[in-house]
Amino acid sequence: EMKFKNAPYSRLIQPSESISNLYDVTTTPTHLEIGACTSLSTLQHRCDTLSKDGVSPRTVNPLHDMLRWFASTQIRNVACLGGNLVTASPISDMNPMLACMNANLIISSLSDTDANTIIRRTVPVSEFFLGYRKVNLQKNELVEKIEVPLLQETLEYAMPFKQARRREDDISIVTAGMRTLLAIKDGGFIVENISISFGGMAPTTILATKTAEFITGKPFNETTFENAQKVLKSEIALPENVPGGQAEYRMTLACSFLYKFFLGVALELKKDTAVLQGKMPGVEIPEAPIIEEDEVSGAATFVSAKKPTSRGTQKYPAPKVAEGLEKELYDIKSVSISEDGSKKQRLTIPLAKMNAVGNATPHMSAPLHCTGEALYTDDIPLPSRTLQGSLIHATQCNVTLENIDVSSGLEIPGVISIYTYSDLANIGGDNTLGPIKHDEVLFVPTGDKIVTVGQVLGIVVAETLESAEAGARAVKVTYGTSESKPIISIEDAIQAGSFYDFASHVIEKGDVESVLNSKVSEEGQVVTVSGSFRSGQQEHFYLETNCTLAIPSESDTNLTIYCSTQAANKTQMFCASTTNTPASKVVVRMKRMGGGFGGKESRSVFISCAAAVAAKLSSRPVRVTLGRDVDMSITGARHSFVTNYSASALVTSDGVKLLALDVKLYNNGGCGFDLSGPVMDRALFHVDNCYFWPNFRAAGHVCKTAQPVHTAFRGFGGPQGMAVTEHVIDHLALACNVPGDSLRRNNMYKVGDHTPFGMVMGESCSGKWNIPTMWDRLYQELDFPSRHAAIEEFNSKNKWTKRGVSLTPTKFGIAFTSRFMNQGGALVHLYTDGTILISHGGTEMGQGLHTKVCQVAAQAFGVPLESVYINDTSTDKVANTQPTAASMSTDMYGMATLDACKKILDRLKPIRERLGNQV
Repeated sequence: EMKFKNAPYSRLIQPSESISNLYDVTTTPTHLEIGACTSLSTLQHRCDTLSKDGVSPRTVNPLHDMLRWFASTQIRNVACLGGNLVTASPISDMNPMLACMNANLIISSLSDTDANTIIRRTVPVSEFFLGYRKVNLQKNELVEKIEVPLLQETLEYAMPFKQARRREDDISIVTAGMRTLLAIKDGGFIVENISISFGGMAPTTILATKTAEFITGKPFNETTFENAQKVLKSEIALPENVPGGQAEYRMTLACSFLYKFFLGVALELKKDTAVLQGKMPGVEIPEAPIIEEDEVSGAATFVSAKKPTSRGTQKYPAPKVAEGLEKELYDIKSVSISEDGSKKQRLTIPLAKMNAVGNATPHMSAPLHCTGEALYTDDIPLPSRTLQGSLIHATQCNVTLENIDVSSGLEIPGVISIYTYSDLANIGGDNTLGPIKHDEVLFVPTGDKIVTVGQVLGIVVAETLESAEAGARAVKVTYGTSESKPIISIEDAIQAGSFYDFASHVIEKGDVESVLNSKVSEEGQVVTVSGSFRSGQQEHFYLETNCTLAIPSESDTNLTIYCSTQAANKTQMFCASTTNTPASKVVVRMKRMGGGFGGKESRSVFISCAAAVAAKLSSRPVRVTLGRDVDMSITGARHSFVTNYSASALVTSDGVKLLALDVKLYNNGGCGFDLSGPVMDRALFHVDNCYFWPNFRAAGHVCKTAQPVHTAFRGFGGPQGMAVTEHVIDHLALACNVPGDSLRRNNMYKVGDHTPFGMVMGESCSGKWNIPTMWDRLYQELDFPSRHAAIEEFNSKNKWTKRGVSLTPTKFGIAFTSRFMNQGGALVHLYTDGTILISHGGTEMGQGLHTKVCQVAAQAFGVPLESVYINDTSTDKVANTQPTAASMSTDMYGMATLDACKKILDRLKPIRERLGNQV
């Protein structure tokens, strides 16, 4: 409420835990009483204890099970049940559970006439929610406790249900609580009472009263609940444009929960009938509804199931020892290790010196990571007089920026200044940005078009972050009117013809058209399929958001930029251009990143530039740290793709052979070009995946939309391309009625085959082609045929729960597509005490690059790894570097370091020869 909605709460009250009514969890003969301030974790553990002690397990178990998957452990430790109820979230997990169990809230307030008198009133949970985020609670009232009626020991059941996109720490799509009381009548069981409550189906938690009325009094059997599903679907009907979307899916979920409830109760009832026969001798107890064996799995739900234990096995192969500098240095004839890890030849020097490369080594910063002592950009101790910066964002797009009135922002206490395009222009800065095409701006000039929501209009600097953020919110922005609808999706761009046309490329070989149009072949039957495939965006979600500390010096003629970036050189050059400072006077330093995944290859630059401009204009250090919400909304994501395809295969007595593939790929580049073209190019290079297509055509188009600029993400278009192919293979396998595994294996590239872009598989320049061998080995070692047989047997016996297994081959092109970028530099210092300091152009983001480079130097010099150190990445040590990306950095900077070590060793060779090998 305070962070994201900026709600002003001038007073926050923390009740003492000594107030037992607010914190205790107790039971009476009729109720479970829960203090409103009881933390969710405490309530969860208390329910578990009560259940193990045999205290109304039918009441406490459903609450315990729902709480187990409620948010995260950290949130459950501090959040309380009363607070969760009062926030009135329409997708709260606990509200439907309490509502269906007929729980009541005890609401307290002080008497208006007597300050020593507490007035209490009781409100059912089902009647507490008046509207979206509105509850039946007056300003002078608080929720004191929650009373939950205890369920009967037999014939009364309550169950929780929840579906989210992931089990851990995620909000529900639909959540539900259901309770029923059965009775014996006319030789069978009837539903005497039932309560069905849902979250995620309306602006508030709701009871399905019509469905409950339909079921009440009817026999407890499958027919009753199948008919009830139809009533429920009508009662909770959602419009197509419902907030949150997925209308049909959510209605289906709700109905499936009701059916799962029937199955679950029927299985529990079967246990209760045995208990009742023992308690009621002489009374004929009817049989519970019979649930067929293949239906039983439908009652399972992860909410109440035992949480599975994560497990895994990792095998460490024997390290590969390459013959290199050490052979020359230590006069070793041969260095090799057998498959079982035993040394074929006894080494003449300690293994720690000889074999640093290839050995499993802890990350050199691991102790600091584990103790929390590793410093990231936001942890750097601030120089005196440092200002905090907050960006001013556009709230509309596809409109003209008419005016920015900063006067109200400057009135906020603590705000020092507000800088916009006019201030940047006054110092002669270049406002344009972009890693390839300079089609972006740092600050939108007045009169220009705003191309995306969140585009930066300026920066506020203040003594505190809170003041800066308040100042940014106070700035008044005037927008022009929009004359056209913004282009948002790929479909919108295709319809409008909105593309970066210069980046459209086609790869083609063979005669695709004639093959796809052919229906008959002398060799067999030709099967052709067509369709579309889409893959969505993905947020980088690095743990450390974008952060920059810009420090001016030498009368503001120099700038030192500490930032979290994968591209130190790019950051240096644009900070120099936007501040009108020579690049030689701008130093970018990067110690370590808290993750990047491609998201900081280019999209970190504009944050650093904004901080640099503010630092130069204010003559004071400036720090800008993006909040998680801001970072996610303005820095772009993995590109979404839409692909239209046609493919054909030839079915013969010898198997199925791929004939042709024709694909058109579209990705959503957003409002700026950034790296979208290279991302599309890599998708085109990977859309064949591991398979030989005799006839192939792939066309790629980058869509220009009003979304934030999308950017690099691990795989850089490769995964999107390969996913298309795997979908096509599955489609063809289904159409040809053959197993997907056999279709994949029989159509993999062979040594000597050409890819559509001309690469020859297995040549010396392209390395070994190992995929077919790896596939065969895995297929045998993992015993895939037996697994398939076991899965088919399980699926035949289970109607609702299904299992599957897949083996998917992938190939990925290492290195930058633009070949000139495949270069790196390193600077190696050898000190007289024998220690080594390395600076290189790569950046450390947790992947262990610095550790691997240190291993190379340690092995080259024959010294312990502890004697080698890398301080940080700095543009004044190694200049004109490439971004740390393309899975190439260890190769480039490891070899650059090795080259530098070799040069030093060559210089030392005369001395070593004079003094001997033991020096």
